Amino acid sequence: MSSPEQLPHDPDRLYAPWERQFLRVVTPFEEFIHRQTTTGLVLMGTTVLALLLANSPWAEPYLHLLENYASIGIGDWTLRLSLHHWVNDGLMMLFFFVVGLELKRELLVGELARPRQAALPIAAAIGGMLVPAAGYWLLNQEGETAVGWGIPMATDIAFAIGVLVLLAHRVPQALITFLVALAIVDDLGAVLVIALFYTAELSWFWLQVAAAVLAAMVVLNLGGVRRTLPYLLLMLLLWFALLQSGVHATLAGVLGAFTIPVLPRYDPAAFSVRLRELTDRLEQSHRGNANLLLNDELNAVVQAMEQGVQSVQPPLLRLERSLHLPVSLLVIPVFALFNAGVPLAAETVGRLWRDPVSLGVMLGLLGGKTLGITLASWLALKLGLGQLPAGTEFRQIVGVALLGGIGFTMAIFIAELAFAGQPDALLMAKMGVLFSSLVAGVLGTLWLLLCARPGRQR
Repeated sequence: MSSPEQLPHDPDRLYAPWERQFLRVVTPFEEFIHRQTTTGLVLMGTTVLALLLANSPWAEPYLHLLENYASIGIGDWTLRLSLHHWVNDGLMMLFFFVVGLELKRELLVGELARPRQAALPIAAAIGGMLVPAAGYWLLNQEGETAVGWGIPMATDIAFAIGVLVLLAHRVPQALITFLVALAIVDDLGAVLVIALFYTAELSWFWLQVAAAVLAAMVVLNLGGVRRTLPYLLLMLLLWFALLQSGVHATLAGVLGAFTIPVLPRYDPAAFSVRLRELTDRLEQSHRGNANLLLNDELNAVVQAMEQGVQSVQPPLLRLERSLHLPVSLLVIPVFALFNAGVPLAAETVGRLWRDPVSLGVMLGLLGGKTLGITLASWLALKLGLGQLPAGTEFRQIVGVALLGGIGFTMAIFIAELAFAGQPDALLMAKMGVLFSSLVAGVLGTLWLLLCARPGRQR
């Protein structure tokens, strides 16, 4: 990635720091890493705020805020949900939509598109899901708490990548790529677990409606529709149908994402020819008057350029790029604010070491993730199914396995589904997730620092 000092610029113009960013050319992967790091930092700040509110004089109004209801309606039809449900069932659909876009991109052109490179992170992710679930089950084999086995299965991609990027000068870049692929497979596994095991009583009528809407989105894709608005409108209808069906409504985001086209309206070669034509017209039209408000021809050329730039980008990448900022700065922080605030009374903290739910979550995230990812990676390498990322050592894979214990967003989300009618078990599950994520982040960072070689690694 080029540094700002290496980029061409006008020596007579002073650039503000944020203006310099427009001169940088970054790859989609570098942009993805930057977005995930930003998300992790924002999420960390919001989590701290939620914990402060839940343990402050404003704790009671903060907790009651979740119970307020909000409605939308047209005529006699009304949809009324608590703010907590609007966030977890509504806003989080956008989070799952971005996750689905990332999944589709990785499966088509990313690390998961190449079998040899994908084998190791896929094996690591499977081990990192099965062993934590088994660890939780060992302590909660029966009773109402047994349903929480899915909580320690997922890694929080934003937090984990954020921690690893902070060590970017001490670890090879290929290790970051490995963690991205692992976490995305992990997310896919969590989505499947939610769909198959954490659903309410099913309504077959609404499932058929959802299937019909999804089929319509597929038809739009096959029909060559490249505008994103029809897909987004149909996805809202898909969300409502799944909400009524008993399947968790946020899955509409993942399903909808997989219907978004990956082929642009213009291919790059055609766009290049068109851009040269427009550039020539731009040179001619601005000579008379360079003011866009007064020069209609110049304005028309600039608009044509803008439309061409939009049309040469695949709709999938365009949506992923445009939605990541609102999801990072609005959806995920609001989710954390509504779900991460737990009272840290001395009695509650003391129960952390005795309650089977919190112990099961901690055993799964701290022990299960590390053991599962490490053993599965070792086995895949021994069997010749995969290969270590370039420039990495196996002990660094162990560091990534420790970071895999950062469960946060998806783990809390699954806890909300598993213990919807069990507030005490939900509290202990969240406590276990928060504690495990903190310890996993610290241990993973220390391990990778100990493994690092002097100087910057690439």
